[in-house]
Amino acid sequence: MSDAKDYRATLNLPDTPFPMRGDLPKREPGWAQAWDEQGIYKQLRDARCGKPKFILHDGPPYANGKIHIGHAVNKVLKDMIVKARQLAGFDAQYIPGWDCHGLPIENAIEKLHGRGLSRDEMQAKARAFATEQIAQQMADFKRLGVLGQWDRPYRTMDFVTEANEIRAFKRVMERGFVYRGLKPVYWCFDCGSSLAEFEIEYQDKKSQTLDVGFLCAEPAKLLQAFFRETGLPHGSPEGLEGRPMYAVIWTTTAWTIPANQALNLNPEIVYALVETSRGLLVLAESLVEACLKRYGLEGRVLATTQGRALEKIHFHHPLAHVHPGYDRLSPVYLADYATADDGTGIVHSAPAYGVEDFNSCVAHGLAYDQILNPVQGNGQYEAALPLFGGQNIWKACPAIIETLREHDRLFATETITHSYPHCWRHKTPVIYRAAAQWFVRMDEGEGIFTTDKAPRTLRQMALEAIDHTQFYPENGRARLRDMIANRPDWCISRQRSWGVPLPFLLHVDSGEPHPRTPEIIDLAAQVVEAGGIEAWSKLTTAEILQRIGDATDPAQYTKSTDILEVWFDSGTTHTTVLKGSHAGAGHDSGPEADLYLEGHDQHRGWFHSSLLTACAMYGRAPYRGLLTHGFTVDGQGRKMSKSLGNTVVPQEVSDKLGAEIIRLWVASTDYSGDLGIDDKILARVVDAYRRIRNTLRFLLANTSDFNPAKDAVPVEHMLEVDRYALARAAQLQAEILAHYDVYEFHPVVAKLQVYCSEDLGAFYLDVLKDRLYTTAPGSRARRSAQTALWHITHGMLRWMAPFLSFTAEEAWKVFAPGASASIFIETFWGFPAAGDEALLAKWSRIREIRDVVNKEIEAVRSTGQVGASLQATVRITAGPEDRALLESLGEDLRFVLITSAATVVDGTELTVQVTPSTATKCERCWHYRDDVGADSQHPTLCGRCVSNLFGAGETREVA
Repeated sequence: MSDAKDYRATLNLPDTPFPMRGDLPKREPGWAQAWDEQGIYKQLRDARCGKPKFILHDGPPYANGKIHIGHAVNKVLKDMIVKARQLAGFDAQYIPGWDCHGLPIENAIEKLHGRGLSRDEMQAKARAFATEQIAQQMADFKRLGVLGQWDRPYRTMDFVTEANEIRAFKRVMERGFVYRGLKPVYWCFDCGSSLAEFEIEYQDKKSQTLDVGFLCAEPAKLLQAFFRETGLPHGSPEGLEGRPMYAVIWTTTAWTIPANQALNLNPEIVYALVETSRGLLVLAESLVEACLKRYGLEGRVLATTQGRALEKIHFHHPLAHVHPGYDRLSPVYLADYATADDGTGIVHSAPAYGVEDFNSCVAHGLAYDQILNPVQGNGQYEAALPLFGGQNIWKACPAIIETLREHDRLFATETITHSYPHCWRHKTPVIYRAAAQWFVRMDEGEGIFTTDKAPRTLRQMALEAIDHTQFYPENGRARLRDMIANRPDWCISRQRSWGVPLPFLLHVDSGEPHPRTPEIIDLAAQVVEAGGIEAWSKLTTAEILQRIGDATDPAQYTKSTDILEVWFDSGTTHTTVLKGSHAGAGHDSGPEADLYLEGHDQHRGWFHSSLLTACAMYGRAPYRGLLTHGFTVDGQGRKMSKSLGNTVVPQEVSDKLGAEIIRLWVASTDYSGDLGIDDKILARVVDAYRRIRNTLRFLLANTSDFNPAKDAVPVEHMLEVDRYALARAAQLQAEILAHYDVYEFHPVVAKLQVYCSEDLGAFYLDVLKDRLYTTAPGSRARRSAQTALWHITHGMLRWMAPFLSFTAEEAWKVFAPGASASIFIETFWGFPAAGDEALLAKWSRIREIRDVVNKEIEAVRSTGQVGASLQATVRITAGPEDRALLESLGEDLRFVLITSAATVVDGTELTVQVTPSTATKCERCWHYRDDVGADSQHPTLCGRCVSNLFGAGETREVA
């Protein structure tokens, strides 16, 4: 040596181009672009060609607006699952998709270009708008590190997908589930269309309750019903008959009063005839006291009878004496849904605006064309409605109440707050409104053009399919089951322009579909596949009839302008995409997907509609498993809102911290509940990332000169602690893969962090540093350690790759240059069999003893007697088992404890004595040894450093 004091240059100090700082915001976009340019997704497919498939079918986000943090959670979860399955050896395909039709885009177009656009203009502008939105969202998803078939995603507006949806509808029809009927459906005035059950959410709403009197038109019959058994009370029958008699109803929907057509009483409830100063009142007996108190009246019960005795008695509409347009009678119908839980026990029935009212009136002989339906689609009464025509129904409520008050039909009114259905898009209240719509039937009944009738009802098949589906978490099963068990028939038609057509020709008089409807549907599919829904919209009735060779006068039929609701679009992608436009992306048989993954609101959305369409078409669910995640909230558990200023924008986080931090946050959070995120939470995630990255950097640096082909040490020749490290890594991998199998990520992240900080940082790598740095570069001692580190790095890169994708890929290029183009082409590492349970148990106990030793060293360090642990000499008193354990380490015990000397003596319990070393510190390895200076040529080195540098090298067997 030219300079005897320059011993640092003789150490095997680690070196790697893998930087300590990730500089993620600047470097991630380049990595994502490289994945695109290199066609990594196609390489993954080629690498797994012929392997078992794993299909996670993408629930399509809506093509409108920038992605938010909820989108990021959803896409990152999907990406992690697909990548984990890819690493497990599956052909794990991922085809991203978009929902493109429907009202939100129509609303956006109307905001941009105004109302009143023609159907053709709306469709053209909507298609262009959706295309722009998809490009924007796609860029953001790629930025998150999501791998998929971005060069050919699926879009529900693709011509072939639109056409296949029409074919899917035909199949549902052939199975006997489709019918057309007049029925009250949820109606949103802002949408100008019917809504599905999936599109309803309940919010509090303030309403005016009102108790309204319906004057009896047949007082003699009413008295006879009450006094049939007892006779009239003492006094003049004529006197009672001459008094006004009212059936009093209670409602929260004043706007329905003008459309009243009946009263409903429960046949089993006991009703009372109550004498008051305002006349004789019919009320449920159990509610008399509460009602009289509400009305500010005193009264006495004259007689009682069951509801069945009052059937078919007629009452006047409460506004009959106000305007001749209301001069009609309301008969009493018997119905079980009238209860005495609250109100008066009598339900006023406006059949156009309630499902139960509708069913009751129709069952009692009211014809469809007799049903009064004065509320228009925009929320206004038709102009011809007496007293209130042209008014918005919500604004008309006070006027209706006041009119009833002025004309002595209002008994009470008050303001209440109650849960009420709202449109989940506009957050505005909806109503039930009768309209001619197309439905998918849940229970027994006749469908149109049935040629292959399903053997069971749709409800039965769907409930059975739920039993055969795996749920993550399991509580999703009960939620979906309850929704299917209680849902009404599915209204699938909408009165909009931007969507897949319901291709019917309807007779102008009867409203019946053309007898050759199946052929018309086939034609529609062909036309749409060639030119999109726009091509069908442009066809006239005459052209359609001509195309199917039908000579019927076109004037006899009108072309339906209804579209399929958007949930039918996404709900049929299991067949339109996985068996249609991307046929290779589904399983050849059985459910089309292994997993559907969305937020838990999709139990009433995409999970629901997909289940119904697949059961209607095939009699089974379209998925083997359903995974749900929670919503994003802030660190205090509050829902994110702009008004609170607590929103987290994923694009901003990526630009500031890196998308990798979003991915790690998603992975480290228990997604089965709500996912909290704010600056403080993200700061903790950044710290966790740095710890993992620093550990990875150490591994890469200390294997940088390791060539496994010539340097690897066979397991049987490795040092014992290295074999333990491999066994521990294999043990951890088994745990990690078990979590991945059930789509759990936060335990993986937690265990990886503990592994990095405790198994590696605080123990194995800490113990290893001396051997890695001070022994001869090619010595068995060093190569044994590097062999273990090489295996651990292989394992760790794969464990972290599903969530720390950018970092794993970056490290892979450094660790295995010239190997496969991507870490995701690899499979989970196969660790060599390096140890058994006994070895793991032995070293687990050694680590426990080491913790005790470290605690005692720290206590002595706090007094200032020693600095680093190498300055300490340790004397351990131990019982027979622990002593045997420690003595098996021989001279290497001191390396395990990272002390300059360590002895073990007999005792009854474990105690540790720490004293400062009196030996001299070696300049090179920093151990305090009595043989420092024994070699006069190297007076500052200990004997083992001299041997490692100039002799045969030290012998290490354990550590």
